[in-house]
Amino acid sequence: MRPTTTTNAGTPVASDEYSLTAGAGGPNLLQDTYLLEKLAHFVRERVPDRVYHVKGGGAFGYFEVTQDVTQWTRAAFLNKVGKRTPVLARLSTVAGEEGYADTDRDVRGFAVKFYTEEGNYDMVGNNTPVFFVRDPMKFPDFIHSQERMPDSGLRSNNAQWDFWTLSPESAHQVTVLMTDRGTPRTWRHMNGYSSDTYMWQNAAGERFWVKYHFKTEQGIQTMTDAEAKAMKAEDLDFHRRDLFEAILRQDHPAWRVEMQIMPYEEAAGYRFNPFDITKVWPHKDYPTIPVGRMVLNRNPENFFAQIVQAAFDVANMVPGIGPSPDRMVLGRMFAYGDSNRYRTGPNYAQLPVNRPLSEVHNYNKDAPMRYHHSGNQPVYAPNSYGGPAGEPQRYRDPSWTVESGEIMRTAYEAHREDDDFVQPGMLYRDVLGPTDREHLAGNIAAHLGSGVERFIQERAVKEYWTRVDRDLGARVAERIGLASVAGR
Repeated sequence: MRPTTTTNAGTPVASDEYSLTAGAGGPNLLQDTYLLEKLAHFVRERVPDRVYHVKGGGAFGYFEVTQDVTQWTRAAFLNKVGKRTPVLARLSTVAGEEGYADTDRDVRGFAVKFYTEEGNYDMVGNNTPVFFVRDPMKFPDFIHSQERMPDSGLRSNNAQWDFWTLSPESAHQVTVLMTDRGTPRTWRHMNGYSSDTYMWQNAAGERFWVKYHFKTEQGIQTMTDAEAKAMKAEDLDFHRRDLFEAILRQDHPAWRVEMQIMPYEEAAGYRFNPFDITKVWPHKDYPTIPVGRMVLNRNPENFFAQIVQAAFDVANMVPGIGPSPDRMVLGRMFAYGDSNRYRTGPNYAQLPVNRPLSEVHNYNKDAPMRYHHSGNQPVYAPNSYGGPAGEPQRYRDPSWTVESGEIMRTAYEAHREDDDFVQPGMLYRDVLGPTDREHLAGNIAAHLGSGVERFIQERAVKEYWTRVDRDLGARVAERIGLASVAGR
């Protein structure tokens, strides 16, 4: 037997089809409260989009520890081989809007929420091990350069290349983006990375710098630029559909979780700044260590409630895990939580998809949409009535030594190999094969040759790609008719 339709207050309603009117041909009546409620709710269905990482999808699953890592961290969810922790993963593009094709050339977001016994831990990364900028001051500017222009309402290749070529630290990420890794075949066939550097601390108080790597067990697969554009015409939601249908047929995607671990003391003298998100740590210096496995095996029951309203916060860390001097981490620790408060309100963490498994005890109170509360317990600290209390000895804030002393605005202190073009050049010469190098040059030229002013094209060839590699600069120049600029 079908249930009876009700108002939001649970009161039965007479009809789903017809509004209350004054006679068969008369006007609607203001007393039709169900109609008014239905219309009022309808025009309020949307919450503000994320400013970036708008187009995405996700699924639930678990993370399982496969190796003993207690020598490096005391995080409870990592304290025993075989231990499983529920997770939610959200995968996305960065610049595309909700209606965009999710196969467009772009970086992919790779965010994982671990529902641990000590609270939620959010690992918010991408499918690339590096990023475009290393200081949060430039992050809004970078996103603005990727979005629609204020006059035309259109996205602009010109703005992107203007920003990139005036920001040499972007060269490594742009090189990766312009390879076929910028157009993954599916979300299941790409890796995920923390990109940022974090701190692990063990039970003895020893500290380590770490980077996360999620290695796809399905194998890396990509599309060519032509294939990605063809899929754009065929299915705007190809990646979202692929993940949902794979799980539906029980073809559960999985990733090996591996860590790069740097002893705390080695960071200061390392040949380039290890907290610079535009750099990778070479695996010959810090090989990846397998620690676990993530499996996605359950689709959302309601996309809006469980994916759109899913809130990831870089500041959500658990004992044994903390931030590093990575400036992007420190900036993101504010911005992500504040974005969630703006989108879904100050009590966003009480939504089922965001609510931790552990109990919440603090002195926050009231604000819109609060439904879990502390009854008549004290709403201030200190108090004499048994309210929650912090444990400074048991849960010390993770920290590091700051020796520079004076507060100032400055770039990272340069280490001996801190050059923005060294690693993208190595990627081009030593990692990419002949076909990959050919595709990279063609992808760059196609993008750079579409709506970009000539002086920016010249800057891109002479001061950007030629500095990455002379051969790459020459190939790009030749394709866009600037061979003389590259010295050919």
